[in-house]
Amino acid sequence: MPLHIRAQPGDVAPIALLAGDPGRAVLIAGALDAARCYNENRGLLGFTGAHHGRPVSVQTTGMGGPSAAIVVEELADLGVETLIRLGTCGAIAPSVAVLDFVIASAAVGADGTTRHYSGKADFTPAADAAVTRALVAAGAALSGAVHVGYLVTQDAFYRQPASWGQWRRRGVLAVEMEAAAIFTVALGRGLRAGAACLVVDRVNDRASWASDDAIASATAGLIALGLGAVERLG
Repeated sequence: MPLHIRAQPGDVAPIALLAGDPGRAVLIAGALDAARCYNENRGLLGFTGAHHGRPVSVQTTGMGGPSAAIVVEELADLGVETLIRLGTCGAIAPSVAVLDFVIASAAVGADGTTRHYSGKADFTPAADAAVTRALVAAGAALSGAVHVGYLVTQDAFYRQPASWGQWRRRGVLAVEMEAAAIFTVALGRGLRAGAACLVVDRVNDRASWASDDAIASATAGLIALGLGAVERLG
C-alpha cells in the first residue's frame, strides 16, 4: 500500500482524472456512476466509479508539483495507465480570456519538481498525443472557447515573477502549478498524461478573477471535457 494514497491495486481504475482541489474531485466524482471513496488520507480524496460503464478514478493531487509528483508515482504503483489533469490556470496570452479552456500540448517546467526529475532548467515535457487528441475532440462539443498550446508550470501562486513577457513571447498560453511535474513523472513511469484547465484569471490582474458562481458554472464544462476525453480514449 502506498504511503499517501492508502489504496490497494484494484481500487483505482486504469484511467484517472486529477484535480488539485479536493472539492473539485468531489464534483467530478459526482458525475460518475456509483463512485466510492478509496482514499481520504492527507486530504488526497480519491474515488472510483464508472462513466458509460468504463471504470474511472478521480484523484486529488493537492497544490503544486511536489504533491502532484507523489500522487502520480503512487498511482503508477497502483496500476493507473492514463492521467488527465482537470485544473485551473491564469491566462498569459492576450488571446486567452477568463473562463476559456486551455488544453496543454506541453508544459514548460519552471518549477522545482520538474527540474529535480529532469535535471534541466525549463524542461518542457509534452502531453501524450492520444490524450491531447481526445481532449481536443471533446472540446469541440463545448460552448466555451478552447485553446491548445503550452502551459508554464511554476511553484509560487503569489508574488508572481516579472517574466510573463518572456513566456508570452514564447507562445505560452497560461500558467498553473502541476502539469509539467505530472507530465515529467508520467514520462518516467511510462504513463499517458494530458491536461485541460479552466482559465480563472489573467496574470498580475487580481481584479480579473472570475466569481465563484462563474467558476462553478464553467467547471461543469471542464468536467464534461474530461469525461468526453475518457469516452474517446482506448
